[in-house]
Amino acid sequence: MKKKPLRWLIAIALLVPAVWLIARLAFPPAPPHYLTAPVARMDLEETVLASGTLKPVKQVSVGAQVNGQLKSLKVKLGDRVSKGQLLAEIDPVLQQNELRKAEAGLARAEADRRAKAAQLVQYELALKRQKTMLVSDASSRADLETAQAQLDSTRAELAALAAQIRQATVDVDTAKANLGYTRIVAPMDGEIISVVTQEGQTVVSAQSAPTILIMANLDTMTIKAQVSEADVVRVKPGQPVYFTILGAPGKRFYSTLRAIEPAPESIGTESSQSTTGSTTTAVYYNGLFDVPNPNHVLKTSMTAQVSVVQGAAKQVLAVPVAALGKQEKDGRYAVRVLEQGKPQDRKVRIGLNDNVNAQVLAGLNEGDKVIVGDPAQLPVEKPSEVGF
Repeated sequence: MKKKPLRWLIAIALLVPAVWLIARLAFPPAPPHYLTAPVARMDLEETVLASGTLKPVKQVSVGAQVNGQLKSLKVKLGDRVSKGQLLAEIDPVLQQNELRKAEAGLARAEADRRAKAAQLVQYELALKRQKTMLVSDASSRADLETAQAQLDSTRAELAALAAQIRQATVDVDTAKANLGYTRIVAPMDGEIISVVTQEGQTVVSAQSAPTILIMANLDTMTIKAQVSEADVVRVKPGQPVYFTILGAPGKRFYSTLRAIEPAPESIGTESSQSTTGSTTTAVYYNGLFDVPNPNHVLKTSMTAQVSVVQGAAKQVLAVPVAALGKQEKDGRYAVRVLEQGKPQDRKVRIGLNDNVNAQVLAGLNEGDKVIVGDPAQLPVEKPSEVGF
């Protein structure tokens, strides 16, 4: 009776492999499924991305050079003005009084000079008379020397008065200029983009000229694009560039890169940062370019999403960047192509790369299916263990 269970165990042990083999032959496993993409023709563009700010090509802060109350403002925000047009007037009473005082000082100095000139003539005659009298022994040499000294002293005083007149003339010219500064005129053609000081306010120019208006020429805008230190080595003046603005993301504005500033904007704060111990991780260099703005669609301080074009190609063979494998020493990339359901290794040369698709220079043909993903290589998520 004990041999019967042993026979059953042997039979089961032989039956299980046989069943597995029959099932394997009758129902073979499905071939692996690969994610593929065809090698196709498309337009490619390799760019360096940057963020910039729009500024007028010419912007001037119009200020006051004299003290006083802003008597009248002749323009308002948004007005277009021409060079030399009157923008504002400062109460001129103080400057008029200074001019009168300077003119009075000049008149006094000129009167003193005329009086001293008349005295000089008198001393010249006295010296001449003393010389004649000395020849006839009618006068002493001491009187002659006194007359000569008076003449020389008067000539020196006349020279000092001439210097005073020149100084008084400068004072008059300065007073006239300050009186003219009470009339503030436009230094260029442009548009009023900001009114800083209102009528009735008092301006004081003791240390720096206070700003009354800000005007700019909006016909041409300058974009200052911040290029990261990782990309700035690839960016050069003369390269094509375009940008979009938030208000019109579908419209591109085209231009040409004019210059790359040789130092980052943060260079002025490096000393203070080293003192405080703080450091800046990101370094950006400004790329400058101009764009026409005839309809003034572009406004001051708008944000621009800038693309500096490194290269462009029309209807070239391209492959998804996800299909590229490891780069070899010779510069080629490893790619797997699906042929008759089986992956085959290829080596390809790549040209332009826009980080989504890459140009195929050699190694693939149009229509080849490259493997961009293998589900078998995806990580399997383990079920989370919940403890009680």
